Amino acid sequence: MSDVTLQNFAQEVIETSRKIPVLVDFWAPWCGPCRTLGPMLEKLEAEYAGKWKLTKVNSDENPELSAQFRVRSIPYVVAFVDGQPVDQFVGVLPEPQLRAFLDRVIPQPAEVAYREGLAAVQAGDAVLARDAFQSALAFDPGFDAARFALVNLLLDSGDVQAAQDEFALLSPKAPQDERYAALETRLKATERADALPDADALRTQVEAEPDNLQARLDLAQLYIAGRQYEAALEQLLAIVERDRTFRDDIARKTMVSVFDMMGDAPQAVSHWRRQLASKLN
Repeated sequence: MSDVTLQNFAQEVIETSRKIPVLVDFWAPWCGPCRTLGPMLEKLEAEYAGKWKLTKVNSDENPELSAQFRVRSIPYVVAFVDGQPVDQFVGVLPEPQLRAFLDRVIPQPAEVAYREGLAAVQAGDAVLARDAFQSALAFDPGFDAARFALVNLLLDSGDVQAAQDEFALLSPKAPQDERYAALETRLKATERADALPDADALRTQVEAEPDNLQARLDLAQLYIAGRQYEAALEQLLAIVERDRTFRDDIARKTMVSVFDMMGDAPQAVSHWRRQLASKLN
């Protein structure tokens, strides 16, 4: 447990909550219910042994924080996860309800492992990321987000067979996730790439036969497999421009999936969306 003021709120609450959940208890010395709730929270913090952290804000001494969180009555408890307030309650809850509140905001083991995997991906540690995603799936085999991440990681490493095997294990509800179509498109492009001519040969063919839409689609598939997404979009847009109906509108549908793959490049996605819209209108 630690006391928090306006000066250390960002560090003690916001930054710490990126690692573990943080509960902020707004209280005051004159508040009788606060003297009941405080010891209960301290007891549970010790019992949960590092799974979450308790911080306390004296609302009388920190009116700016009280105003920021619109504290009207105390005790008032706010839970922070990943730098954001995610849940709150007012007054004194019975211990069973307190435990239920904590269990809602404390990540489950699968979620913890998944976050570790995402952090490892950001750090460029593919081995640690793979282990973490596999751990998440061991805890929860139906955790589609972890399996999506693992399939992408396997494709990045060139382990196409393992990626196919993992993709087949996605839950029945996975196709409803917006990430599903993008990952399926990438997986199919990677599978097909081995059977296609190399990129130089396809580029030569497209230059010689600009209206050869199959050659353009094959080239786009190679680019997708190699994560050269804008080069792929250029070929797909050319197909849309020449024949929207080619293979049941496959070029437009594939462009939409590629947009989902480019989530870390919003400006580029916006540019290509405008380009596509101009060809469709």
